[in-house]
Amino acid sequence: MAALTGLRVLDLTQWEAGTACTQALAWLGAEVVKVEPPNGGDPGRAMARDMWEDSEYFLNWNSNKRSVVLNLREARGRELLLEMVPRFDVLVENYGPGVVEKLNLGYDVIKAVHPGIIYAQIKGFGLSGPYAGYKCFDMVAQAAAGALSITGEPDGPPMRPGPTIGDSGTGVQMALAITAAYAQKLRDGIGQHIELSMQEAVTYYMRTMIALGAKGGQAVAPRLGNDFDPTINLFACKPFGTNDYVYLMSVMENHWVALCKAMGRPELTTDERFAEVATRKQNGDALKPIIAAWMAERTKHEAMHELCAAGIPASAVFDTRDLFSDPHLNERNFIRHVSDANGEHQATLLGWPARMSESSVDIELAPALGAHTREVLAAELGLDDAALDALAAAQVIG
Repeated sequence: MAALTGLRVLDLTQWEAGTACTQALAWLGAEVVKVEPPNGGDPGRAMARDMWEDSEYFLNWNSNKRSVVLNLREARGRELLLEMVPRFDVLVENYGPGVVEKLNLGYDVIKAVHPGIIYAQIKGFGLSGPYAGYKCFDMVAQAAAGALSITGEPDGPPMRPGPTIGDSGTGVQMALAITAAYAQKLRDGIGQHIELSMQEAVTYYMRTMIALGAKGGQAVAPRLGNDFDPTINLFACKPFGTNDYVYLMSVMENHWVALCKAMGRPELTTDERFAEVATRKQNGDALKPIIAAWMAERTKHEAMHELCAAGIPASAVFDTRDLFSDPHLNERNFIRHVSDANGEHQATLLGWPARMSESSVDIELAPALGAHTREVLAAELGLDDAALDALAAAQVIG
């Protein structure tokens, strides 16, 4: 049995921050019913659509869910949702500012029909404060949390980080909060309202860099780029393509000794110029070319494996193709080949990183829009075919 078997989630999320949250819950065993609007559903379905009917973006964030199409702008569609609410433990939404209020589906309304509900809201800047009405996407949140300010070369402009931690990082934090609230509900019998600001969530990932230069808010933490230190740096490898690099992190003194030995240069450990961290930094112009020359004789994967075998933290710069072909990730079954209900291969996706000895959930393909509308409404509300046909004809369901 999976860890969250029995937890039932009504998923009113879109794009990524909310969908990352509910997918994490689903991968831990929760039953997630995704409620989507008619005429396209979650807008993420159409984002960068390429190989499949639904975009790879959508498939990446909506595994293991069921899709129900309800027109919440119609009175009857809203009524159907409210009738379903008491049968679920959690409702999650990440609409833009004011949308859930226009639908008259705020916490007070939901709590009135289900006092024990865990009602979770992800907003760009939270529900209060001067920015509460501002719209937000991932990189807006990262900019507002300072992430762009510490990314890039020291003499260059702020740079957009690659990973979407503003969205997915917030979503996983919300999933943690929901599981905590669920544990509290099982203990004390009470539901609660959870609010998470994307801006505040990203600051969680800023703490190390803040500690390295912000001085408690009295200074501006610098952009360090790749050139942090001669032995904590990025080095080019053959054949010198766009991503043919290794990132070396020789942090401890034993790493430095091992690095010199791995390069066949043990005499460097007794060279006064490189005797300490401070002197290695001072003489970086002399040391970096030595390391760079050794790296340049190898491919990034050759360099990585030699360094790691010597006990030195380092990695090739994996590009996205490398990830899917990586023998390590494949052997660990992290790269998942997901099939549809007919057993036909549909997508190759990255898996769920948490491995639990007593809980396991197979990854399922994200649902087609409205694939489970009739099934869910029949099971949850007891609607028969005639009632469902009438709702479909009235464009209340899809």
